[in-house]
Amino acid sequence: MGEGPHDQARDERALGDAPKRLHVIVFANEKGGTGKSTTAVHTAIALTVKGARVACLDLDHRQRTLGRYLDNRAATIARTGRELPMPRYETHDGESIARFSELLDELSDAADFLVIDTPGRDDRFARIAVTNADTLVTPMNDSFVDFDLIGQVDPETFRVIRPSFYSELIWESRKRRAKEDGETIDWVVLRNRMQHIEARNMKRVSEAIDQLSRRVGFRVISGLSERVIYRELFPQGLTMLDSREFGDMGLAHVAARQELREMMAGLALPEPALPLFA
Repeated sequence: MGEGPHDQARDERALGDAPKRLHVIVFANEKGGTGKSTTAVHTAIALTVKGARVACLDLDHRQRTLGRYLDNRAATIARTGRELPMPRYETHDGESIARFSELLDELSDAADFLVIDTPGRDDRFARIAVTNADTLVTPMNDSFVDFDLIGQVDPETFRVIRPSFYSELIWESRKRRAKEDGETIDWVVLRNRMQHIEARNMKRVSEAIDQLSRRVGFRVISGLSERVIYRELFPQGLTMLDSREFGDMGLAHVAARQELREMMAGLALPEPALPLFA
């Protein structure tokens, strides 16, 4: 069934009636394997730990990684009887705009933050979410395979030739948002670090990202390293913030928690003025 201009405009305003105090954080990357859902979960739990009222919406009804992660967390709470910080969450069916709007209304009510995890592909509802984001987070690994999502480089000099279609899409979304309500989308490229990457290649990727950031206007911050612990936490729905569930943490766990602290500081969200990881 076709969609007319009126329907498209209505879709783009889907988040427009959200309370002004609500801060919308959208994790978007049209490529899988970048740690997007893991980062989204840790961000949501970190904000909850700090005393914020957090809601989560999973737009990837096929993979449903964020939703399953929080399902596992809810099951751990029920099984152990332990109180863990827990945001509200829902998964969209990927089809109905009416259901999409309904979920947004439900989750936005009495929330300080709405964390939206999008599919690793081009998606209608992901585009709506991006247009209405206050903070847009694009995780990527330190490789030119991932960099290709946001820009193209010369194969010999590794200098940026042009932004990608995805970067141009974000650029247009930011211009449209500024024109409609005067607000800006803070676009953050999150570099999830890979420990095994070759140093010269990492330097080239870093230089290319810096060039492109000046050209299209995103911020660059460090994210989470490739650690086995993140995969091991998934079945129980735990995060690096659930220190009491670990017992004695090793140095690797302590280092991962420090990475998370630095990532949250880099996101520069309007967080509640409460100590993190007290």
